[in-house]
Order: sequence, then structure tokens, then C-alpha cells
Amino acid sequence: MAEAKIIDGKAFAAGLRTRVAQGVADLKKSHGITPGLAVVLVGEDPASQVYVRSKEKALVELGMNSFDHHHPEDMSEEDLLVLLAKLNADPAVHGILVQLPLPRHMDTTKVLAAIAPEKDADGFHVVNAGLLATGQKGAIVPCTPLGSLLLIRDTLGSDLRGKRALVLGRSNIVGKPMAQLLLQQDCTVTVAHSRTADLPGECRRADILVAAVGRPEMVRGDWIKPGACVIDVGINRVPGAEPGKTRLVGDVAFGEAKLVAGSITPVPGGVGPMTIACLMLNTLTAACRAAGAAVPAEALA
Repeated sequence: MAEAKIIDGKAFAAGLRTRVAQGVADLKKSHGITPGLAVVLVGEDPASQVYVRSKEKALVELGMNSFDHHHPEDMSEEDLLVLLAKLNADPAVHGILVQLPLPRHMDTTKVLAAIAPEKDADGFHVVNAGLLATGQKGAIVPCTPLGSLLLIRDTLGSDLRGKRALVLGRSNIVGKPMAQLLLQQDCTVTVAHSRTADLPGECRRADILVAAVGRPEMVRGDWIKPGACVIDVGINRVPGAEPGKTRLVGDVAFGEAKLVAGSITPVPGGVGPMTIACLMLNTLTAACRAAGAAVPAEALA
């Protein structure tokens, strides 16, 4: 059997960003509106700073407005809530992103709930989760699940009806919304987790396997159904070959899995680039809805 097709998330994300840039230009021309995203960072977490810089750079590259709000670790929760209220009321701000994790003295649930649902660029608000879960229009979909579904549809085609899908992981950020998206595609969906009995056996039944558990190379090659589409959401840093060096691996043992699967995302270069591209897509979608313009086809919900 031939090795799996490697799903090039980086290339697909580049194409999506080009389409978003065109959508931004069209919205400016037709409605005189420039989509704007407010990025809120509290604290000095190095990883968060890297993520935020990459998001702000992408916004500028695609012709959007970036409203940067960087605050010290000791910012009070009350001050953050006041800032979010101002951003909710600002018509130039179409999307709001609060970079996680927040400092320990802040209630993440309370902060995310303070973002207006229609400006919730990450799709984490309970209203957006509810719209997605009930299959109603208007939800903003979390970026990583949305990007994963776009890769699946690009690889397997737009008709996923009847396919068995297994989502490994049940987080509110990835696992649960991923399952809802696949249900909307008429897949037969199983959500598996650490308490699932015979986890390898459940995985072997899946035509589509989405791994999002944050455990390095947990999914072995013999867990995978021959020919399955494997989407590896995991990004785990493990010791490298040289002392003091590290390398990135996914939740799937890539070397083993590619010998069995029909298609598979690598780590890095698979789902990761799609997350930021879909954040740009969500910001454009929110701006289009605010203007009463048609939303991009890739928004899906």
C-alpha cells in the first residue's frame, strides 16, 4: 500500500488568506468598510506574544485594521471588562480576540462571556457554541475546528455523508465544536476521550480521525483504519535528538500512521497554519454580517 497523501495545510492556508484578502478588498469597495480585529494581550507570556505578533502581522498583510491592546500582568479584571465593553461598542472593531491563557487572578469564563457574540472572533462565546450545537445560522466557529474541516473537505470532497468520524478529545475549543461540524456534514460521529473503553478499536472504525488530546504521538499506526483521513491537531514539544534541543510532534505517531492512512496532516505544517487563516476569515465574516453583506463561503455556519 502506498504511503498516505500529506495534507499541506500551509499551502491551503495561503490560498485561503488570498481569498480573504480579496473579500476584504471587495467589502471596502462595496460598503466602504475595513474589517478590524482587536487583539487583547494581558501579561508577558512568551508563547502568547509570539502568537499575537503573528496574528497582528497577518491582519495588516490582508488589508485589515489591527487594534492592539497589550497590558501588563497586573491589569485588573475590572479594567479588562471595561476595555471589552468599549470594544463591543466601537463600530470599527468587528472582531475581538482575548489571547489565552489569562493571568490567574482573572476568570476566563467571565472575560470571554463579556465579548459581544457577534464580535467573538475565536468562536468561544457560549452563544456561538449554542448556535453551532443546534445547527442554527450565524455562529462564529472556533478557528482550529473550522480549519480542520476545510482540510477534510478539500481532501475527501465536499460530500462527507455517512462517513464514520472519530474526534479524539472533548475540549470546548476543539473537540466539541469539531464533532458538531462533522455532524452538520452528515457524518456518523463518535467523541472519544481518556475514559473511552477500547480506544484503539474505536479509532480503527473511523474513516475520519481527528486527534486533539495534547499527548505526544498517542495515536499509533495500528490504531488507524487503512485509508483513513487523519487530522492531527496536537502540537507537543518533546526532547530532540541533540541534548537541549526540542522538536514538535503531534498527537499521532506520524511515521507509523502515514504507512496506513490514506491522508494525514503533518506537524508542523498541517492544522497550525489554518488556525490563523481562519481567524482572519472569522474577522471578515463578522464584518460582512455587520455590513449586511454576503459572508464568505468557507464560513460554513
